[in-house]
Amino acid sequence: MKKLIAAAVALLAAASLFVACGNGAKNDSIKIGIINNPPSESGYRAANVKDMEEVFSKDKGYDVKTFYSLKNDEQLNAASQFITEGVDYILLSAAATDGWEAVLKNAQKAGIKVFLFDRMINVDESLYEAAVVSDMANQGNTAVAWLKAQNLKEYNVIHIQGAMGSDAQIGRTAALDKEFAAGTMKKVVQQTATWDEAEAKKIVESVINSGEKFNVVYAENDGMAKGAVAALDEAGITHGVGKDVIIMGFDCNKWALRELLSGNWNYDGQCSPFQAAVIENMITTGKVPSKKVISEEKGFDATKLTETDIAKYGLGD
Repeated sequence: MKKLIAAAVALLAAASLFVACGNGAKNDSIKIGIINNPPSESGYRAANVKDMEEVFSKDKGYDVKTFYSLKNDEQLNAASQFITEGVDYILLSAAATDGWEAVLKNAQKAGIKVFLFDRMINVDESLYEAAVVSDMANQGNTAVAWLKAQNLKEYNVIHIQGAMGSDAQIGRTAALDKEFAAGTMKKVVQQTATWDEAEAKKIVESVINSGEKFNVVYAENDGMAKGAVAALDEAGITHGVGKDVIIMGFDCNKWALRELLSGNWNYDGQCSPFQAAVIENMITTGKVPSKKVISEEKGFDATKLTETDIAKYGLGD
Protein backbone atom coordinates (compact mmCIF):
# COMPACT_ATOMS: atom_id res chain seq x y z
CA MET A 1 0.00 0.00 0.00
CA LYS A 2 2.81 2.41 0.93
CA LYS A 3 4.49 1.65 -2.39
CA LEU A 4 1.24 2.47 -4.23
CA ILE A 5 0.86 5.77 -2.34
CA ALA A 6 4.51 6.67 -3.04
CA ALA A 7 4.03 5.89 -6.71
CA ALA A 8 0.88 8.02 -6.83
CA VAL A 9 2.66 10.93 -5.16
CA ALA A 10 5.52 10.63 -7.64
CA LEU A 11 3.09 10.66 -10.56
CA LEU A 12 1.32 13.71 -9.18
CA ALA A 13 4.63 15.51 -8.71
CA ALA A 14 5.67 14.67 -12.24
CA ALA A 15 2.32 15.84 -13.57
CA SER A 16 2.58 19.08 -11.60
CA LEU A 17 6.08 19.68 -12.95
CA PHE A 18 4.86 19.07 -16.49
CA VAL A 19 1.94 21.47 -16.07
CA ALA A 20 4.17 24.09 -14.46
CA CYS A 21 6.71 23.83 -17.27
CA GLY A 22 3.95 23.97 -19.84
CA ASN A 23 2.43 27.05 -18.23
CA GLY A 24 5.84 28.67 -17.95
CA ALA A 25 6.47 28.24 -21.65
CA LYS A 26 3.01 29.49 -22.46
CA ASN A 27 3.36 32.58 -20.28
CA ASP A 28 6.86 33.57 -21.32
CA SER A 29 6.63 37.29 -21.99
CA ILE A 30 8.28 39.11 -24.86
CA LYS A 31 10.71 41.54 -23.24
CA ILE A 32 10.70 44.99 -24.80
CA GLY A 33 12.65 48.13 -23.92
CA ILE A 34 11.06 51.34 -25.19
CA ILE A 35 13.15 54.50 -25.39
CA ASN A 36 11.22 57.65 -26.16
CA ASN A 37 10.88 61.34 -25.43
CA PRO A 38 8.75 62.10 -22.34
CA PRO A 39 4.97 62.45 -22.81
CA SER A 40 5.16 65.96 -21.35
CA GLU A 41 7.12 67.08 -24.43
CA SER A 42 3.96 67.70 -26.48
CA GLY A 43 0.47 66.51 -27.30
CA TYR A 44 1.98 64.48 -30.11
CA ARG A 45 4.33 62.70 -27.71
CA ALA A 46 1.59 62.02 -25.18
CA ALA A 47 -0.42 60.32 -27.96
CA ASN A 48 2.66 58.42 -29.09
CA VAL A 49 3.45 57.14 -25.58
CA LYS A 50 -0.18 56.14 -25.02
CA ASP A 51 -0.22 54.25 -28.33
CA MET A 52 2.89 52.28 -27.33
CA GLU A 53 1.45 51.46 -23.90
CA GLU A 54 -1.84 50.24 -25.33
CA VAL A 55 -0.31 48.03 -28.03
CA PHE A 56 2.55 46.58 -25.98
CA SER A 57 0.56 45.77 -22.86
CA LYS A 58 1.07 43.14 -20.17
CA ASP A 59 -2.30 41.61 -21.04
CA LYS A 60 -1.00 40.87 -24.54
CA GLY A 61 2.08 39.08 -23.23
CA TYR A 62 4.66 41.86 -23.20
CA ASP A 63 7.08 42.63 -20.40
CA VAL A 64 7.83 46.28 -21.12
CA LYS A 65 10.47 48.57 -19.64
CA THR A 66 10.33 52.25 -20.63
CA PHE A 67 12.74 55.16 -20.48
CA TYR A 68 11.87 58.76 -21.34
CA SER A 69 14.32 61.61 -21.91
CA LEU A 70 15.00 64.53 -24.23
CA LYS A 71 18.74 64.00 -23.76
CA ASN A 72 20.53 61.71 -26.17
CA ASP A 73 23.24 60.65 -23.70
CA GLU A 74 20.60 59.55 -21.20
CA GLN A 75 18.81 57.57 -23.90
CA LEU A 76 22.09 55.90 -24.88
CA ASN A 77 22.69 54.84 -21.28
CA ALA A 78 19.18 53.44 -21.09
CA ALA A 79 19.71 51.42 -24.27
CA SER A 80 22.92 49.96 -22.84
CA GLN A 81 21.04 49.02 -19.66
CA PHE A 82 18.31 47.29 -21.66
CA ILE A 83 21.00 45.31 -23.50
CA THR A 84 22.51 44.24 -20.17
CA GLU A 85 19.08 43.19 -18.91
CA GLY A 86 18.59 41.00 -21.97
CA VAL A 87 15.45 42.39 -23.58
CA ASP A 88 14.26 40.77 -26.80
CA TYR A 89 13.54 44.04 -28.61
CA ILE A 90 14.46 47.70 -28.30
CA LEU A 91 12.01 50.25 -29.73
CA LEU A 92 13.71 53.61 -30.19
CA SER A 93 12.65 57.19 -30.84
CA ALA A 94 15.99 58.95 -30.54
CA ALA A 95 16.44 62.42 -29.06
CA ALA A 96 19.20 63.08 -31.62
CA THR A 97 20.21 61.44 -34.87
CA ASP A 98 23.90 60.89 -34.05
CA GLY A 99 25.79 58.72 -31.56
CA TRP A 100 23.87 55.45 -31.84
CA GLU A 101 26.15 53.19 -33.87
CA ALA A 102 28.13 51.59 -31.02
CA VAL A 103 25.07 50.87 -28.89
CA LEU A 104 23.14 49.35 -31.79
CA LYS A 105 26.12 47.17 -32.68
CA ASN A 106 26.14 45.90 -29.09
CA ALA A 107 22.42 45.16 -29.34
CA GLN A 108 22.99 43.23 -32.55
CA LYS A 109 25.80 41.18 -30.96
CA ALA A 110 23.46 40.34 -28.08
CA GLY A 111 20.77 39.14 -30.49
CA ILE A 112 18.44 42.02 -29.65
CA LYS A 113 16.33 43.34 -32.51
CA VAL A 114 15.90 47.09 -32.81
CA PHE A 115 12.97 48.94 -34.33
CA LEU A 116 13.06 52.69 -34.87
CA PHE A 117 9.87 54.70 -34.59
CA ASP A 118 8.96 58.34 -35.15
CA ARG A 119 12.53 59.37 -36.00
CA MET A 120 15.45 58.19 -38.08
CA ILE A 121 19.07 58.06 -36.86
CA ASN A 122 22.43 58.16 -38.62
CA VAL A 123 23.47 54.50 -38.63
CA ASP A 124 23.72 51.78 -41.25
CA GLU A 125 20.31 50.23 -41.83
CA SER A 126 21.74 46.78 -41.09
CA LEU A 127 21.74 47.75 -37.39
CA TYR A 128 17.95 47.87 -37.11
CA GLU A 129 15.08 45.71 -38.33
CA ALA A 130 12.90 48.50 -39.65
CA ALA A 131 11.99 52.14 -39.10
CA VAL A 132 8.34 53.22 -38.82
CA VAL A 133 8.60 56.96 -39.18
CA SER A 134 7.28 60.21 -40.51
CA ASP A 135 8.98 61.84 -43.48
CA MET A 136 10.15 64.93 -41.61
CA ALA A 137 11.75 66.47 -44.69
CA ASN A 138 8.45 66.11 -46.54
CA GLN A 139 6.66 67.77 -43.62
CA GLY A 140 8.96 70.75 -43.97
CA ASN A 141 8.67 70.83 -47.77
CA THR A 142 4.86 70.66 -47.59
CA ALA A 143 4.70 73.48 -45.04
CA VAL A 144 7.05 75.77 -46.93
CA ALA A 145 5.30 75.08 -50.24
CA TRP A 146 2.04 76.13 -48.58
CA LEU A 147 3.70 79.28 -47.23
CA LYS A 148 5.10 80.24 -50.65
CA ALA A 149 1.65 79.71 -52.17
CA GLN A 150 0.30 82.54 -49.97
CA ASN A 151 2.16 84.93 -52.31
CA LEU A 152 3.03 87.47 -49.65
CA LYS A 153 4.77 90.64 -50.80
CA GLU A 154 7.55 89.82 -48.35
CA TYR A 155 8.33 87.03 -45.91
CA ASN A 156 9.81 88.07 -42.58
CA VAL A 157 9.92 84.87 -40.57
CA ILE A 158 10.29 84.08 -36.89
CA HIS A 159 11.51 80.47 -36.99
CA ILE A 160 11.12 78.59 -33.69
CA GLN A 161 12.93 75.25 -33.82
CA GLY A 162 12.46 72.03 -31.90
CA ALA A 163 15.20 70.10 -30.08
CA MET A 164 18.33 70.62 -32.14
CA GLY A 165 19.68 67.53 -33.87
CA SER A 166 16.41 65.62 -33.71
CA ASP A 167 15.05 64.17 -36.93
CA ALA A 168 11.93 66.33 -36.61
CA GLN A 169 13.91 69.54 -36.21
CA ILE A 170 16.27 68.75 -39.07
CA GLY A 171 13.44 67.89 -41.45
CA ARG A 172 11.18 70.82 -40.59
CA THR A 173 14.10 73.27 -40.70
CA ALA A 174 15.69 72.20 -44.00
CA ALA A 175 13.04 73.52 -46.40
CA LEU A 176 12.89 76.90 -44.68
CA ASP A 177 16.68 77.17 -44.63
CA LYS A 178 16.67 76.82 -48.43
CA GLU A 179 14.39 79.83 -48.71
CA PHE A 180 16.58 81.86 -46.34
CA ALA A 181 19.67 80.93 -48.36
CA ALA A 182 17.94 81.84 -51.63
CA GLY A 183 16.83 85.21 -50.27
CA THR A 184 13.15 84.53 -50.96
CA MET A 185 12.41 84.78 -47.23
CA LYS A 186 14.07 86.78 -44.48
CA LYS A 187 15.18 85.10 -41.26
CA VAL A 188 14.16 87.52 -38.53
CA VAL A 189 15.24 85.02 -35.90
CA GLN A 190 15.95 81.30 -35.90
CA GLN A 191 16.16 79.86 -32.41
CA THR A 192 15.33 76.64 -30.60
CA ALA A 193 12.71 76.48 -27.88
CA THR A 194 13.27 72.71 -27.50
CA TRP A 195 9.55 72.04 -28.06
CA ASP A 196 8.67 74.23 -25.06
CA GLU A 197 5.71 76.65 -25.10
CA ALA A 198 7.14 79.08 -22.54
CA GLU A 199 10.50 79.32 -24.31
CA ALA A 200 8.76 80.00 -27.62
CA LYS A 201 6.84 82.84 -26.02
CA LYS A 202 10.10 84.39 -24.81
CA ILE A 203 11.60 84.23 -28.30
CA VAL A 204 8.66 86.10 -29.83
CA GLU A 205 8.56 88.61 -26.98
CA SER A 206 12.22 89.38 -27.66
CA VAL A 207 11.53 90.06 -31.34
CA ILE A 208 8.52 92.24 -30.50
CA ASN A 209 10.60 94.26 -28.03
CA SER A 210 13.34 94.72 -30.64
CA GLY A 211 10.87 96.41 -32.98
CA GLU A 212 11.94 94.25 -35.91
CA LYS A 213 9.28 93.64 -38.56
CA PHE A 214 7.83 90.14 -39.01
CA ASN A 215 4.72 88.60 -40.58
CA VAL A 216 5.23 84.82 -40.22
CA VAL A 217 5.74 82.56 -37.20
CA TYR A 218 6.93 79.09 -38.26
CA ALA A 219 6.94 76.97 -35.11
CA GLU A 220 8.07 73.33 -35.33
CA ASN A 221 5.32 72.03 -33.03
CA ASP A 222 1.90 73.14 -31.83
CA GLY A 223 3.01 73.90 -28.29
CA MET A 224 5.62 76.39 -29.47
CA ALA A 225 3.10 77.98 -31.85
CA LYS A 226 0.77 78.41 -28.87
CA GLY A 227 3.52 80.15 -26.91
CA ALA A 228 4.24 82.45 -29.85
CA VAL A 229 0.55 83.38 -30.13
CA ALA A 230 0.41 84.20 -26.42
CA ALA A 231 3.18 86.74 -26.94
CA LEU A 232 1.36 88.27 -29.91
CA ASP A 233 -1.90 88.50 -27.97
CA GLU A 234 -0.23 90.29 -25.07
CA ALA A 235 1.28 92.78 -27.51
CA GLY A 236 -2.02 93.33 -29.33
CA ILE A 237 -0.70 91.94 -32.64
CA THR A 238 -3.33 90.24 -34.78
CA HIS A 239 -2.74 86.77 -36.22
CA GLY A 240 -4.42 84.16 -38.36
CA VAL A 241 -6.51 84.30 -41.52
CA GLY A 242 -6.41 87.79 -43.07
CA LYS A 243 -4.50 89.22 -40.09
CA ASP A 244 -1.01 90.66 -39.52
CA VAL A 245 0.92 87.45 -38.76
CA ILE A 246 0.67 83.97 -40.27
CA ILE A 247 0.85 81.20 -37.64
CA MET A 248 2.21 77.77 -38.56
CA GLY A 249 2.54 74.70 -36.33
CA PHE A 250 3.02 70.95 -36.56
CA ASP A 251 1.45 67.82 -35.00
CA CYS A 252 -2.29 68.44 -35.44
CA ASN A 253 -3.47 68.36 -31.87
CA LYS A 254 -7.25 68.82 -31.81
CA TRP A 255 -6.97 72.04 -29.85
CA ALA A 256 -4.52 73.37 -32.46
CA LEU A 257 -6.78 72.41 -35.36
CA ARG A 258 -9.63 74.24 -33.60
CA GLU A 259 -7.41 77.33 -33.65
CA LEU A 260 -7.20 76.89 -37.42
CA LEU A 261 -10.94 76.40 -37.74
CA SER A 262 -11.56 79.63 -35.82
CA GLY A 263 -9.09 81.47 -38.08
CA ASN A 264 -6.58 82.23 -35.31
CA TRP A 265 -3.89 80.06 -36.94
CA ASN A 266 -3.21 79.47 -40.62
CA TYR A 267 -1.50 76.08 -41.07
CA ASP A 268 -0.78 72.87 -39.19
CA GLY A 269 1.37 70.01 -40.46
CA GLN A 270 0.28 66.48 -39.63
CA CYS A 271 2.64 64.13 -37.80
CA SER A 272 1.19 60.71 -37.05
CA PRO A 273 2.11 59.24 -33.63
CA PHE A 274 0.65 55.79 -34.34
CA GLN A 275 3.51 53.41 -35.11
CA ALA A 276 3.08 50.74 -32.42
CA ALA A 277 0.63 48.45 -34.25
CA VAL A 278 2.83 48.39 -37.35
CA ILE A 279 5.86 47.37 -35.28
CA GLU A 280 3.88 44.77 -33.35
CA ASN A 281 2.73 43.17 -36.59
CA MET A 282 6.35 42.83 -37.71
CA ILE A 283 7.32 41.31 -34.35
CA THR A 284 4.48 38.79 -34.23
CA THR A 285 4.63 37.75 -37.90
CA GLY A 286 8.38 38.00 -38.36
CA LYS A 287 7.69 39.75 -41.66
CA VAL A 288 9.26 43.13 -42.43
CA PRO A 289 7.64 44.52 -45.60
CA SER A 290 10.12 47.39 -45.93
CA LYS A 291 13.18 48.71 -44.13
CA LYS A 292 11.50 52.09 -43.90
CA VAL A 293 7.74 52.41 -43.42
CA ILE A 294 6.50 55.97 -43.95
CA SER A 295 3.34 57.23 -42.28
CA GLU A 296 0.91 59.03 -44.60
CA GLU A 297 0.62 62.69 -43.62
CA LYS A 298 -0.48 66.05 -44.99
CA GLY A 299 -0.83 69.71 -44.09
CA PHE A 300 -4.03 71.58 -43.18
CA ASP A 301 -5.03 75.06 -44.35
CA ALA A 302 -7.31 77.06 -42.04
CA THR A 303 -9.50 78.12 -44.95
CA LYS A 304 -10.18 74.51 -45.98
CA LEU A 305 -10.25 72.64 -42.66
CA THR A 306 -13.51 71.00 -41.55
CA GLU A 307 -14.88 69.55 -38.31
CA THR A 308 -14.63 66.14 -39.97
CA ASP A 309 -10.87 66.67 -40.45
CA ILE A 310 -10.48 67.51 -36.77
CA ALA A 311 -12.38 64.39 -35.70
CA LYS A 312 -10.41 62.18 -38.08
CA TYR A 313 -6.88 63.55 -37.80
CA GLY A 314 -6.73 65.51 -34.54
CA LEU A 315 -4.75 64.22 -31.58
CA GLY A 316 -5.98 64.27 -27.99
CA ASP A 317 -9.28 65.73 -26.80
